[in-house]
Amino acid sequence: MKLTLEIWRQKDANDKGHFETYELDNVSSHMSFLEMLDVLNQELIEKGEEPVAFDHDCREAICGTCGFVINGVAHGHMKRNTVCQLHMRTFKDGDHLVLEPWRAKAFPMVRDLIVDRSAFERIQRAGGYISARTGSAPDANSILIPKEQAEAALDFAECIGCGACVASCPNGAAMLFVGARIAHLGFLPQGQPERAERAKAMVAAMEQEGFGACTNYTSCEATCPKGVSIVGIAKMNKDYFNAKLFGGGNLGGKE
Repeated sequence: MKLTLEIWRQKDANDKGHFETYELDNVSSHMSFLEMLDVLNQELIEKGEEPVAFDHDCREAICGTCGFVINGVAHGHMKRNTVCQLHMRTFKDGDHLVLEPWRAKAFPMVRDLIVDRSAFERIQRAGGYISARTGSAPDANSILIPKEQAEAALDFAECIGCGACVASCPNGAAMLFVGARIAHLGFLPQGQPERAERAKAMVAAMEQEGFGACTNYTSCEATCPKGVSIVGIAKMNKDYFNAKLFGGGNLGGKE
C-alpha cells in the first residue's frame, strides 16, 4: 500500500508550525496506524531527520494517551476507535491522509501531534473522587445497587479522557468528559456525600481552564471512542444547578 501523509510539524509552542508531506511505500494492511507512523519515523531517523512526535502508551485503547485528527476527524474515520485501534486495512492504496493535533485553547501545543491535556487532570483533582473509606474489597452484595444504575455508572466510567470530545467540538467544550466523571459517581451510593460539591468544583475547574461552552452540536458524542452519551452533560447540569440553588450536601442519591 502506498500513502501520502501530510503531517503537522511544530517544534514547540512558540513555533509557527507547518504541514510537511511524506510518501510511504509498502505499508502493510496488517499494521496499526501507530505502527505505520513508527515505520515513517524509522525512515526519518535513518535520513537524519527529526521523527514525528505523537502520544502513545498502552496501544490497547485503555489509557487515552493517543489521539490526533486524521482527515478532519478525531481518531479517524472508524466509529468508536482510538488511533491505536485504527488499522491500515481500513484505508486504500494511494490515500492522502492529513494528520494534525487536537485544536483547542485549553490544550496548549507541545510538539507536532502532541498537546498538553493536563487540564483534564486538574479538573479530575478538583472533585472526581470520593471520601468514603473503601478499605479492602467489600462483599459484592454488601451495598445493593440497582442493575440499571450500576450499568449506567459503568457506561460513563468508560471515558478514557483522550480529549477527542474537545477537539471535535466547535467551541472546544469539555462537557462530555466532565459530565461523564460527574455522572459516573452520581449513580453510585459511594459518590453521594460529595455529589453537590463535586459538581460545583469540577465545573468551576473546567471554566477556569478555558474550555468553551456546550451548544449541543453532539460532535463530542459522535467522535468519542467509547461512545459516552451526552446524557452525562444533562446530569452534570442538573447536579450543578441543584447544588447552586440548594447549596452543598447530598443531592438525593437517586436519578
